[in-house]
Amino acid sequence: MPSFLVETVARRYEAIVERGILDRAGAYVPERAGTVFVVTTADVWQLYGQRLERALGSRKHEVLFFAGGEERKRLDEVERLAAEMAARGGERSSMVVAFGGGIVTDVGGFLASVFMRGVPVLQIPTTLLAQVDAGIGGKTGVNLREGKNLVGTFHQPAAVLIDPGVLSTLAEREYTAGLFEVLKHGVIRSPELFRLMAGQPEAVRARAPEAVDRMIAESVRIKAQVVSADEREGDLRRILNFGHTVGHALEAETDYTRYLHGEAVAFGMCAAAHLGRLAGVCNAATCQAILDAVALYGPLPPLDGIAAGNLAARLRGDKKTVHGKMHFVLPVEIGAVRIVSGLDETMVLEAIRAALA
Repeated sequence: MPSFLVETVARRYEAIVERGILDRAGAYVPERAGTVFVVTTADVWQLYGQRLERALGSRKHEVLFFAGGEERKRLDEVERLAAEMAARGGERSSMVVAFGGGIVTDVGGFLASVFMRGVPVLQIPTTLLAQVDAGIGGKTGVNLREGKNLVGTFHQPAAVLIDPGVLSTLAEREYTAGLFEVLKHGVIRSPELFRLMAGQPEAVRARAPEAVDRMIAESVRIKAQVVSADEREGDLRRILNFGHTVGHALEAETDYTRYLHGEAVAFGMCAAAHLGRLAGVCNAATCQAILDAVALYGPLPPLDGIAAGNLAARLRGDKKTVHGKMHFVLPVEIGAVRIVSGLDETMVLEAIRAALA
C-alpha cells in the first residue's frame, strides 16, 4: 500500500494508492464529523455509490449531485451545492467527500473551502487525471468565461484515497486524457516514469495493473513532494503547470466543450516542447522525445479551426502571467524543466503554430 505524505503549513495528510481502498473510506471520516456530504456525478454514483455507502456504514450522509463538465464548473453551481448543504442540515462539523473526476475534486474542494468558512474535505478521485493530479495538493477552483480556474482557493484535504481498481470502468477517452498528465510528471521530474510511458505503451493502454499502479504511485510521489515543498505555487510548484499554459488557452478558446483537460494539456506540452527548442532551453532531441511520447497516446481530437493568434492572445490573461509577463514551464531535458518569462511573442506564436501543424 504505497502511501505518500503531503506536509504543508495548512495540513499534514496522506495520499494513499491501494486497490480496494474505496471500501475502507469510512475509516478516514473522523468520529466527531457531522453529516457527510458526498459531491459526485450520477454516473460515478451508479457505478460505485453502493460501495461508498457501505464504507460509510452508519454515518449520516447526503448525496449532492453535480452534472459535471467544464462548462458547469462555475460559481453558480457552487452556490447551488452550498444551498443544498444548508437545506439538508450542513454545519461546521460537516465534511465534504469529493467523489469523482478532476472537475468534481475541484468543485467539491472549493465548496468545502467556503461553506461555513471552511469544512474538511476527503478526496476520492475516480479518474486517472484526478488520481495523479487534481485530487492532490489542495488547489480548488471554478472557471470564468475569461479563463480556467480563475476563482479558487487552496484547501488541503483530510486525505486522498486512490483506488486504481475503479479505472477499469473509465471510458477510453477519459483514461487516455489522464495518461497525458502522467506523461507530464515524467517530463518534469522522473525520467523513469517517462521511460515507462514511452517504452511500454501497450501495457499502459491495456491498463495492465502493474503498469497502472506504478505510474499512479510515481505520479503521486512527485505531486506530494512538490506540494510539500511549495504549497501555494510560489516557485517549485509552478513546474506542475507544464503544458497547462497553452492548454488552458485551448480550453477557453473552445468554451470548454471540445477537449478534455488532459487532451488540452497534451497539446500544451507539444507547444512547450517547440517553445523550449526555439528558445534554446532544450535541444531538438528532447523536443522530439516529448512529441513522440504524446503521439504514442494520440491522436488528439482535431484542431481544425483553432487560430494560433487567438490562443496567443489568451495567454495574457492566464493566472501565470505576472506583471504583464507570460511565464512558461519549458523542458530542459527529460526529468527537468525551467520557468522562463519575457519570451518574444512572435516566438510563442511560432511554437503554437508548430503544435497546431
